[in-house]
Amino acid sequence: MNLLEGINPVTRILALILLTTPLLLSVDVVSASVALAFTVLVAPLCGVSWSRLLRRGWPIMLAAPLAAIPMALYGRPEGQVYLEFLFAHVTDNSLQLAAAIFVRVLAVGLPVIVLSADVDPTDLGDGLAQVLRLPERFVLGAVAAARLVSLFQDDLASMRRARRSRGIADQGRIRHLLTLAFGLLVLSLRRGSKLATAMEARGFNRVAEHGRTWARESTLSLRDWVVMSVCLSASTAAIVVAVAVGSFRFLGVV
Repeated sequence: MNLLEGINPVTRILALILLTTPLLLSVDVVSASVALAFTVLVAPLCGVSWSRLLRRGWPIMLAAPLAAIPMALYGRPEGQVYLEFLFAHVTDNSLQLAAAIFVRVLAVGLPVIVLSADVDPTDLGDGLAQVLRLPERFVLGAVAAARLVSLFQDDLASMRRARRSRGIADQGRIRHLLTLAFGLLVLSLRRGSKLATAMEARGFNRVAEHGRTWARESTLSLRDWVVMSVCLSASTAAIVVAVAVGSFRFLGVV
């Protein structure tokens, strides 16, 4: 089940902004926890199972404690002191800030995994150029680069198999990685120059007086507006709950 199927990719970007930006106004556990719970609950409905969310979100889960530990040690000391060493002070306030930062990193990062899953680069380019009116040359170049990611992975796999078949894949891990990186750099430069020449030959570098035409029209439908409204409602509800329970802490007074 995927409720986001057929949604404009631009809607995903705008929905992400509406969902996460209000969370940056406060550093408290409650608002971030409400937003995080919303993300985890709706992830399967958006085509991202919980196991897939864990597999793709492990860097964010690793970054969360790394961001919380410095806050626990060097946050503004208030309340009972549990540990004090040189400039480090572990107090009630610093622990609360650390917990808020930990949850907020997850609440801001995991929606990126959910909303960016299975986005077609071509559809995204159409939306960026036609809906957001971004520069056409920039959009077309970004779409072309995104399309080359899969080819880049295929080149890497081919080079590994070729080196293994020639018996030169076990000459030291560092040397192996350096030679692979150099080979991929050469292949990327060659493929990029060929792609640039092909796109220029087909007129992608030219802008007509009446404007560029597009093979597929990209617009926002009622479903797109509903998705953005739901994300805005979720972030607003998180702030309202935090204010209601008295845990809201404006970022400027932390």
